[in-house]
Amino acid sequence: MRLPLIQPPLLLLVGSLLPLGLALLSQYGFGLFPCELCLWQRWPYVLVLAAGLVAFWQRRHPHRLRLLLLVGIAGWLATASIAAYHVGVEQQWWDSATGCTAQGGGTSAEDIRAAIMGSPLVSCADAGVSFLGLSMAGWNAVAALALAGYAAALMIRSRATDDPTSV
Repeated sequence: MRLPLIQPPLLLLVGSLLPLGLALLSQYGFGLFPCELCLWQRWPYVLVLAAGLVAFWQRRHPHRLRLLLLVGIAGWLATASIAAYHVGVEQQWWDSATGCTAQGGGTSAEDIRAAIMGSPLVSCADAGVSFLGLSMAGWNAVAALALAGYAAALMIRSRATDDPTSV
């Protein structure tokens, strides 16, 4: 028995709205304010959301749907890459290139004041919450890779069956 495949427009929309919705819920509903890298992870989902909206208008054109799925895959891989980098910052495997770790530079009062005023409210090195050993950035990487993999499998299946209605 085969599991039903989600149609590409719905996959693109749900695969962008759900993670964005969870991020916004955690921010505004639970007070988990995002750091700079958290905000960066949201932008590729906006790209995937736009591709999903266009896909609804292009659902009768399989070649255009494949192109929009490729845009979705690229967006999910981009956010997974940013999230994986963020996990490395949280685990202190490397420093953040964005400078969003709250570290002071000098010892004078002016240096300390400048460091406080120039540092973000939330450090990228601190995981806001962890579930089953993964931070939100870690779960975002896993989810985005799963979505990209599913979309790629959907494209491969549609090419193999040569059924333009399946994608």
